[in-house]
Order: sequence, then C-alpha cells, then structure tokens
Amino acid sequence: MVPGSVNDLDFRLSGVEPDRVDIAEDGVEWSVISDGHEWRVAWHPPPDPPPGTGHGSAGICVVGDRAVLVTSDGRRWGLPGGRPEPGEDWLATLRREVGEEACATVVEARLLGYSRGACLQGPEAGLVLVRSLWLAQVTLDPWEPRFEMTARQLVPAGEAPAFMWIADGFAQMYQRMFAEAALATETHERPGGGMSRCES
Repeated sequence: MVPGSVNDLDFRLSGVEPDRVDIAEDGVEWSVISDGHEWRVAWHPPPDPPPGTGHGSAGICVVGDRAVLVTSDGRRWGLPGGRPEPGEDWLATLRREVGEEACATVVEARLLGYSRGACLQGPEAGLVLVRSLWLAQVTLDPWEPRFEMTARQLVPAGEAPAFMWIADGFAQMYQRMFAEAALATETHERPGGGMSRCES
C-alpha cells in the first residue's frame, strides 16, 4: 500500500482496557430503546449484508493519522454517513455522504461490517434496517457545507470515540467498528474485507 493508506494507521483505542469494554459480537443481539421504540440490534461481519432494508452507510474517515468528525449543532460530533438514494450501492452511498457531510473525497474504503436493527415495539414495529460500516481514507475538500452539517474537525484516530456523541445503547457497536478498523490496519488482506479503490 502507498504511504498514508488506511493500512498504515494505528487504531488502538487510547486508554481502553479490552477486557473491560463491552463489544458487539457477530450476530448477537441486544436491546436498545430509541424514541419510544424497542430495537434488537446486532453487528454482522462482511462481506454479505444480513436480511433487512438497506439504510445507508457510515464510515471512520481518516486523513493521515486523524479521523474526520462532523456536527450539525456544534455539540454532538459523529461519523459521516446517511441514507441511500435510489440506485446506489453501499459504497456509492458512503462516497456521496462523505462528500456532502464532511466535504471530503473517499480514496480507499474497506468494509468493516454491518449494523442491523429490528424494531420490536412502537409505531415502526416490524421494520428491519441495515447499515454498512466502513474504514475510509479520504482527502479533504474546501469546507463548503451545503446540507445539515455545520462543522468538521480532525481528531487522533485512535481517540475518536472519546470525541463522539454516541446514543445510549450503541457504544458496543462503535467499539466493534473501531476494533475492526484496528485489525484492518494490521493486514492487507482479510477474508471478505478487501479494499476498494475509488476513482475521484
């Protein structure tokens, strides 16, 4: 890989003791209450998505050894991502959302896994949503936001979760996502997790 690619990064979570952190396991569901709805949520490994309706893509986007975070209110910072538009595949959604929310261009991307949420109770009972989760090397474009995001910042990649607002019940999903990002930087080839080169 060329210098500065995602395989050269250090995603060890600063100050985290792995044996004391809840982390999502493959296909193991847990309950989350969100806006009056009860969801059963699980992590699923690549390459194939679990059953459900595609609900977009989100990514840990890195520039050098820094991760890109975005915010719409100046207080709650998170990863770029969003819902698909008609005709898009998972990667196309990632590329567009990163461009819209972070004013950045995806150069390389590695699929880390999928989040799946099944609504059990509430007005959306029966709905099953799937989102693809990525590690992406990006280049920053001029900050000219056109949508809901009002600011972006670069933070140390391995410390990014400490800067993020994470909704109640989802910490273990993010722990798994960042753990997979760490593993992705240790090898050039992982079954089902190959790198996709994106043309600008």
